[in-house]
Order: sequence, then C-alpha cells, then structure tokens
Amino acid sequence: MLRREFNHASVAALVALLLTTNRPAYALSLSDLTNAEASRGLKAALEKGVLAAVALLGKPDGFLGNPKVRIPLPGYLENASQLLRNFGQGKRIDELVTAINRAAEAAVPMGKDLLIGAVRSMNVNDAKNILQGGETSVTSFFVEKTRSPLGAKFLPVVTQATEKVEVARKYNEFASKAVDFGLVKKEDANIQQYITSKTLDGLYLIIAEEERKIRQNPVGTGSAILQKVFGALK
Repeated sequence: MLRREFNHASVAALVALLLTTNRPAYALSLSDLTNAEASRGLKAALEKGVLAAVALLGKPDGFLGNPKVRIPLPGYLENASQLLRNFGQGKRIDELVTAINRAAEAAVPMGKDLLIGAVRSMNVNDAKNILQGGETSVTSFFVEKTRSPLGAKFLPVVTQATEKVEVARKYNEFASKAVDFGLVKKEDANIQQYITSKTLDGLYLIIAEEERKIRQNPVGTGSAILQKVFGALK
C-alpha cells in the first residue's frame, strides 16, 4: 500500500537537489521540514497556481490580450490571413480570431473545480513525480489527470460561444473538405475542437508558470506553509 506522505529520504534528496549554495538566512534546515508539510506545501502551491491561472485567463482578454496564450487561426488559415485581408476579408478574420479567444475565456472558469479536485486527490507518486521532475512536470500531471474530462466540459461552452459567428460554420464546412487535400490537419478540421485543444494548452502553460513563481518567491505568496516548504528550496 502506498504511503500518503513522503518518506524523509525523498524529501531530503529533493531539497538537496534544488537548494542553492548561497541559501538565504531564512531557509529551513531539513529537520524543520516534516513529511506532512512537504505534501501539503506542494498541494497548496498547485491549488494556488490553478486559482491564479483561472482568474487570469477566464476573463475578457485573458487569451486575446495575452500573446503567450492567444489562440491564432488554425495552421494554413493563419498563414494565409494577410492574403485574405488583401481580398477584403479582414473584418471576418478579426471576428473569427476574437470569437476563438472569447470562447476560450468563457470555457476556462468551468474547469476550476475539476482542476482543484485533481490537486486534492493527488497521490504520493503524483507528488514525487512533480517535485522531482523538470519544468514540464506540472503540465504533465494536469494533462494526464484532467485533459480528457476538461475537453468534454469545455467543448459545449466553446460551441455555444462560436455558434453566433458565421465564419466558424463556414470554416468547418471548408476544412472538412480541405482535409482530403492535405490542406488542413484532421485535428484542426473542426474549429470548436481546435479551440478546445488550444484552450487546454494555454491553461496548462499558465498553471505551470504560476507554480514556478511560487517556487521562486514563496514569501511573496503570503502563505505560511508555502513559505516554510518552498523557502527551503530557494
């Protein structure tokens, strides 16, 4: 039966790996860091990261105004957008890009409870993989645990948000035919599926960034448990 807390050796190895040589005066000694605190600290960090990411993305311009996650037109259409603008299609292109990103912004808040649930149900192996993994370990955890159910939850919201845009319907009709000629990837042939996938990519990216911020500046979180646990990793 798996233990629900880190053993002391795992915690010691992790801290020794990540601890810098010039440790600040407030950093903890290993003996100050209990097994329960290590587990709680990671969960608190990820939960805080989820809430921050949802708040950042799930609002007007959360996607559209953020170049890191702004969703472009699918593949060939993005490449051809300037040509289309030259033929008087600029307004329709702008409408579609805005609709794509507004749909993503509307969908994100719907995933908060599922994401928080994944963090709270984290087992010992999940926690170890994240703490001992590289920069993509947080993303990998959320992709494995939540991508499929979040996709199912987001798709109806995305579909509803794009139904009002005539270009979206026309895109789906054209893209379904263009797949046969190799002009469009199969996964991009449906604009709603495309938006849902890109929404998830952006959400996981921002969650990982928020978690890295906590690791880099635990004092700035204002949380005692995060300061105690991640302060030792500075």
